[in-house]
Amino acid sequence: MTPALVIEIPWDPNITTIGGLLLTWHGLFTAVGILIGVQIALRVARATGVDEDDMYTLALVAVPAGIVGARGLYVIEHWDFFGDNPGEIIAITEGGISVWGALVTGVLGSVAFAVWRRYEIRPALDAAIFGMLPGLAIGRLGDLVNGEHLARGTDLPWAVVYTDPDSPAFAHSIAIGSHHPATTYELILAFVAVAALVPLFLRWSYRFPGVTFMLGAASYALIRFALTYTRLDSSEVVLGLRVPQLVAVLTLLVAIAVAAYWLRLGPDEERPEPIPPGRIPIRRAET
Repeated sequence: MTPALVIEIPWDPNITTIGGLLLTWHGLFTAVGILIGVQIALRVARATGVDEDDMYTLALVAVPAGIVGARGLYVIEHWDFFGDNPGEIIAITEGGISVWGALVTGVLGSVAFAVWRRYEIRPALDAAIFGMLPGLAIGRLGDLVNGEHLARGTDLPWAVVYTDPDSPAFAHSIAIGSHHPATTYELILAFVAVAALVPLFLRWSYRFPGVTFMLGAASYALIRFALTYTRLDSSEVVLGLRVPQLVAVLTLLVAIAVAAYWLRLGPDEERPEPIPPGRIPIRRAET
């Protein structure tokens, strides 16, 4: 059955080549998402009394750690291809990253660094989640254009087909027709999660540092677990679950356990009340 409003994606996933480096929409939106996510996290840090220079430093650790993890987990999931084509492992600009790999290694790397330097970890995590989720969502725009993640066929009105022969989803669109824009669902739900976290944080959870981050991590785990059923780009591992779902389950269990522990510690009465959005001062360059 053909959807009434099928959306055609006609764009070439590759933008141009600069000095031998292939620039893709996937890479462009990933970079934009990282930049915007870091700026949002810094702005929230400023509003909540977290040392902004520490947040800059943690971002410098989290971003490269996340990139390595994003590519690493993707390579592991698709080792049947990369085992025969090892030279493609470093071709990250052409697409092929795992968001879970980026989030896990980015967070673990920055937390390890924060412990070493004795930074305030829990308030910094709270600031970070407000940048991570929007940054992730913006990066998913690149997935929408590229068609990198294959999804199940559907006759829903918002289904997509890819008409550019260079798109990874071109042959898929011919084979099964219109299919779910799975990563776009993730984009929308990530923003919904942020919209729910903001009032909760302003009114209550700021008093329990780190809890907001764990709630955001648990929300994303639930989103990824559910949406994996609409995708076809991960093989089953155990009990009918795929790698992203297994990571989601582990993340959810850890997030719930850690949030419960931090809640039992009681509120931090010394935490300043967050400055509401719109009243956060702009940081001026020192002269």
